[in-house]
Amino acid sequence: MAERRGILAFVVGAVVGSLGGLIGLGGAEFRLPFLIGLFRFAALEAVILNKATSLVVVASALPFRAATVPLATVAAHWPVILNLLAGSLAGAWFGAGWATRLKSETLYKVISALLLLIAIVLVFGHDQSLTSLPPFSGPALIIAGIIAGFAIGVVASLLGVAGGELLVPTLVLLFGIDIKLAGSMSLAVSLPTMMVGFTRYSQDQSFGVIARNKWFVVLIAAGSIVGTWIGGMLLGIVPEKVLLPLLAAILVISAYKVWRHE
Repeated sequence: MAERRGILAFVVGAVVGSLGGLIGLGGAEFRLPFLIGLFRFAALEAVILNKATSLVVVASALPFRAATVPLATVAAHWPVILNLLAGSLAGAWFGAGWATRLKSETLYKVISALLLLIAIVLVFGHDQSLTSLPPFSGPALIIAGIIAGFAIGVVASLLGVAGGELLVPTLVLLFGIDIKLAGSMSLAVSLPTMMVGFTRYSQDQSFGVIARNKWFVVLIAAGSIVGTWIGGMLLGIVPEKVLLPLLAAILVISAYKVWRHE
């Protein structure tokens, strides 16, 4: 039974990693509904396991992205990264603390609503041809960046995701960053943001779910890394006009199932 569960964890990780890799993301937003619906983890436990897996996947993605976008290029935009981190770190701590205080049935509803939000962002915020001039400048841009970062940090903690699905359009639309560069910059914001949320979750008794399921985490993380690589190799084969609405539809269905979860 345990062996079958381990194999299933790897397969699910590979499938959701491939879905995310097709659009340059880690796939954590697709992984969470499986943790809740298929593997029957409680809402908070699923979020914590998703966060642990996301940390491994994002950390492994850094060297792969460096081959496409040099780290020096990412580092050159350190003011933007720090601007978003100023909000996202606080948001991650607040979001994780909020999640540990919510009743399980309420957390299911929150997760469902956020999955719908991600679906909307996928359709309207991830157009590869999207370009934008920053709508603000000076202090107004800094304030807007902190507010956006805080909101993203909260969402990332509540779902246990890296937040790239929200960070990429924010970097493009708010700061005017090229979308390919935004993908790498999002990792620089995501990793410390996830570590803060992870640290906050470690103070809750539900954090013990990782120790009880350590091999499950290893296998689903390994599958996710393989899947992300596969999705990256297939990137561009499926037209985005078809792919993004399809992935959004999957999230909408997942949101409905999580909402109805008992």
